[in-house]
Amino acid sequence: MKPGSERASTAKPAVLLTGIAGFIGFHFARRLLQEGIPVVGLDCLNGYYDVGLKLARLRQLGFSEAETAGLERRAGTRLERPGLVFYQADLKDREAVAAVFERERPGRVVHLAAQAGVRYSLQDPWAYVDSNLAGFMAILEGCRRRPVEHLVFASSSSVYGGNAVQPFAAGHNVDHPLSLYAASKKANELMAHSYAHLFAIPATGLRFFTVYGPWGRPDMALFIFTRRILAGEPIEVYNHGDMKRDFTYIDDIVEGVWRVLNDPPRPDPGWDARRADPATSSAPYRVFNIGSNRPVDLLRFIGLVEKNLGREARKVLLPMQPGDVPETSADIDDLRRRVGFAPQTPVEEGVARFIRWYREYYGVR
Repeated sequence: MKPGSERASTAKPAVLLTGIAGFIGFHFARRLLQEGIPVVGLDCLNGYYDVGLKLARLRQLGFSEAETAGLERRAGTRLERPGLVFYQADLKDREAVAAVFERERPGRVVHLAAQAGVRYSLQDPWAYVDSNLAGFMAILEGCRRRPVEHLVFASSSSVYGGNAVQPFAAGHNVDHPLSLYAASKKANELMAHSYAHLFAIPATGLRFFTVYGPWGRPDMALFIFTRRILAGEPIEVYNHGDMKRDFTYIDDIVEGVWRVLNDPPRPDPGWDARRADPATSSAPYRVFNIGSNRPVDLLRFIGLVEKNLGREARKVLLPMQPGDVPETSADIDDLRRRVGFAPQTPVEEGVARFIRWYREYYGVR
């Protein structure tokens, strides 16, 4: 059987989705499957946070308990169900990544896999080099050797770093990252641009702003607050609560990624190197923010968690953490103009949905 012949009769080309067992990747895989798009998923199932949650997400996508049992220890495993193929592979294993491109020949790539977390980058910086730099290079090389219609990759609002101009716009300077995580995401944007320029690979970077919702990451604030409040443990509140975040609900992120994926960039005929806009290019390359554009005070956010849990939090007020910023706010005018979309989910509704999921998943009241 020739590579890719499993889908020879399928009109729609497959999307290679990295990080499929992750928070955003899992939700986006469901959207692709709902749209009838074949999915080739890749994830290394590392232990940065609860692997059991990642395996539960894969079971939600249709894989069985038997198939997923101990999957994190079975590198190189390939699972298949109608419309969905899964590879247990590490991005830094460039031979394994190249083999996935060769065998599956995806039409488009959505690259969401990464070593996440601002604070963790202070503890294990090499994890970011391996995954976010070497791993992204493997994806770019796959797109070069097996040309794709569009590469969409996850960047982060963290790239804005020391920029004090609010709201953050994709055209702002992002040359002053405050963490290695942010620097690695900025590096991804530069790497993708170089491949768009050299090899005409249409590439779009998406700067996500504080994504939250059901099936979220246990290292994120909403998850931590909920778990500790229910356990009667104190929560840590940084910068003494004087912070704002542009919390963006997962369904809005998924809709934004879906619309961008279906709108590959073209070279901007009006791009002027003398007044260079870093959000666009003479190459087929774009960068967008995806955020709610409605920053929320941290203490108000905690209040919503308390209201939905019916419990009051014991707060430990602490100074700002290294690598953190006091406020994030997304300028999404470019996204609205280009794909006609802006996130709509109110934070009150999003927090309530998360807590309903949390209680059900963990069986707590």
